[in-house]
Amino acid sequence: MNNIKGIAASAGIAIARAFTLEHPDYTVTTQKAENVNGEIAKLDAALDKSRTELEAIKERTRQELGEKKAEIFESHLLILDDPELITPVKDKIAAESVTAEYALNETAEQFIKMFENMKSAYLQERAADMRDVTKRILKHLLGLNYVSPSEINEEVIVIAEDLTPSDTAQLNRKYVKGFTTNIGGRTSHSAIMARSLEIPAVVGTKNVLSLVKNGDLIIVDGLEGNVLINPSEAMVAEYRSKQESYAKQVEEWRKLRNEPTVSKDGVHVELAANIGTPNDVAGVLDNGGEAVGLYRTEFLYMGRDKLPSEEIQYNAYKTVLEKMEGKPVVVRTLDIGGDKELPYLDLPKEMNPFLGFRAVRLCLERQDIFRTQLRALLRASVHGNLRIMFPMIATLGEFREAKALLEEEKSKLISEGTAVSENIQLGIMVEIPSTAVMADQFAKEVDFFSIGTNDLIQYTMAADRMNERVSYLYQPYNPAILRLVKMVIDAAHREGRWAGMCGEMAGDAIAIPLLLGLGLDEFSMSATSILPARSQISRLSRAEMQELAVKALDMRTAEEVVELVRQVTAK
Repeated sequence: MNNIKGIAASAGIAIARAFTLEHPDYTVTTQKAENVNGEIAKLDAALDKSRTELEAIKERTRQELGEKKAEIFESHLLILDDPELITPVKDKIAAESVTAEYALNETAEQFIKMFENMKSAYLQERAADMRDVTKRILKHLLGLNYVSPSEINEEVIVIAEDLTPSDTAQLNRKYVKGFTTNIGGRTSHSAIMARSLEIPAVVGTKNVLSLVKNGDLIIVDGLEGNVLINPSEAMVAEYRSKQESYAKQVEEWRKLRNEPTVSKDGVHVELAANIGTPNDVAGVLDNGGEAVGLYRTEFLYMGRDKLPSEEIQYNAYKTVLEKMEGKPVVVRTLDIGGDKELPYLDLPKEMNPFLGFRAVRLCLERQDIFRTQLRALLRASVHGNLRIMFPMIATLGEFREAKALLEEEKSKLISEGTAVSENIQLGIMVEIPSTAVMADQFAKEVDFFSIGTNDLIQYTMAADRMNERVSYLYQPYNPAILRLVKMVIDAAHREGRWAGMCGEMAGDAIAIPLLLGLGLDEFSMSATSILPARSQISRLSRAEMQELAVKALDMRTAEEVVELVRQVTAK
């Protein structure tokens, strides 16, 4: 048995067989073929295998998600059997004596480019379908052993170097019981998505992928940060018992599901959830969330071959607002860059993407993308309590420009006869130190602040949060961070605004007493953290935590702050 130590990224314990996830290379290198008939036979066999896979996926999707969701796979099957695609491929093999994979790749690319250049949105969408189907056939032609995360149909623990945001968005919680990766930390996007999906995860193990084979029995301990490979029966029994104990603790927390979040001395604060997709709203409500404090809209843009249309976005925002039934929903506009990429935008590589052309900077330059999103949000605003938040704001000029674009699109919609809510709060994420320092000026123009500590900490400490060699500098409790947080909260309150926090620090058991004492109004976190946080806050006195915060601000190190919190809260 191997026991690997990593970073506990999402609470819980999972026990299942390993599924190693490594992305294949679809590059076609062989062009000329010696046996034309053999290549045509190889193509037919690949088509048959693809057809069998798609039929199974379609049926599983129909049973689990309904007929509407299964329709996409019906369209994939139609492409697979379309003589207008298959006949030219076979003709090319015969006429040019080339391999099946080369003929397919060349022919499909022609169709894809043709569809992408069509004016019809429907036909443009067919390009994405064509690309998906082509990859599926190529997988068999090239002999690639790859199953996408969305195709997993048995209980597994996913093992990977890392999981991209689009990978995690495809994970089916019914089958994926947990995951573990070589790289990453508690604030990496794979970890954040694991908490949204409510599945145990351990990240930053360094070498789990090289030590695990498909089918190995794995235990992922997301409470302590351990990964056990092929454990003994006694060890499995011990962890089954831990699973049961944790499940009982969760049931105790669930008793607070419909309770308000009130401190021991009667102060109410709002506990909200961070989400990535409309499907996450069920978890928010199930865990007693009082709001959505951060809707990461970038997941609408990922896992596809082109930008989502205004209609696709409108339906997603409308769905979230309606499901929340009047509770506040803070939607962050497109935040692409750093470790989140959109291949179809073909943006230039940057030496330091976290400090580069990203988030609102990209949106202000690519107004075609930004205006589409703003229109979709404004149209959806009448379906609930919408609040819009701009990310990565560094200057008042950026905020004013983004706000002006929003107002322009609002005027256009009203002139077109489209209803728009008149009660949309407009705020910013505070994740750049300069913005925190200038919070008193921003507070005169925004309706709210939401402190994005994941980036604020890395920028303040000059330490990449994805780099394990400097992970010791990712210090949420450092007095420098606490002082910036206090500046933002105080500035908001002086202008009658509210201040929230949507970074992972908001759900941290050590940070919560400090944040309560600093006067934070809204804590937004992974849905699974809400009930433990509510339980903790109910045992804390705001007045006592204010005294704690004053002392913490005068500490010299993060370690001193942690020790102080433990001493005070243990009483």
